[in-house]
Amino acid sequence: MARVNPTAILLSSALLLATGCSQADEEKSVSTAPAVPTNATSNPETERPAVIEAIEAQGFEVLGEFDAPSGLRGFAGVAGQQPVAVYATNDGEHAVVGTLINAKGEDIGAEALQRLVAGPMSARTWALLEASEWIADGKADAPRVIYTFSDPNCPFCNKFWSAARPWVDSGKVQLRHIMVGVIRPDSANKVATIMTASSPSEALRRNETSFSSGGIKPAASVPANVRATLDANQRLMVQLGFQGTPGILFRDDNGTVQRRAGMPAPDDLATVLGPR
Repeated sequence: MARVNPTAILLSSALLLATGCSQADEEKSVSTAPAVPTNATSNPETERPAVIEAIEAQGFEVLGEFDAPSGLRGFAGVAGQQPVAVYATNDGEHAVVGTLINAKGEDIGAEALQRLVAGPMSARTWALLEASEWIADGKADAPRVIYTFSDPNCPFCNKFWSAARPWVDSGKVQLRHIMVGVIRPDSANKVATIMTASSPSEALRRNETSFSSGGIKPAASVPANVRATLDANQRLMVQLGFQGTPGILFRDDNGTVQRRAGMPAPDDLATVLGPR
């Protein structure tokens, strides 16, 4: 069986996740989405190289094959929610993971990753987000929609809420808060207060504006329907590659879903929220 050097393929780095309520420290343009059905490959009847099978055993999911130069076979897939190109040698015994550049400086696999991985993954992710239970923050007809996994006790969620006010108040952005209760024991109870209010949007606003003094009063108990929503939201958060809050997802100019784990850096806000 082919041997693969784990440090060479760098799959472990694609599996790293942000943890807890945190400041963003990941790369600014990382696509994310759950796995999608495998696309038809350019050589559907060709046996998959042994080295690709070895990499799959380490967590790489092949979604399609594409043409590659110099006798290489290109495979587009996902590892740890990140689109990845893998180039197998003609003998099927070796592979290189990452970017293959031609003499013009062009990324050989960029178009294939967009077509076979990023596009389908983004469409599926956005559909999952739209189908989730969220609390609107901003005008319904805002041209830009941003989903954020939010905990009422998360200080970085509060910082993101505050930083987004110019975009939200001007009608350019609608934040859709997918509420979770992961920071403190009373987080779920605060979510219960917010979600059972006559206006959850207004209750969420009260929590954020009074955050420094303790936020909204937690409910005495968490109703079964709220608990079910919290459980579903937390499963979705983990499925989409987040282990903490805020977990922010938006679509870039190409329609590709991008993510930020934690509060975006000041110079990144315009990328996330769009032009002011």
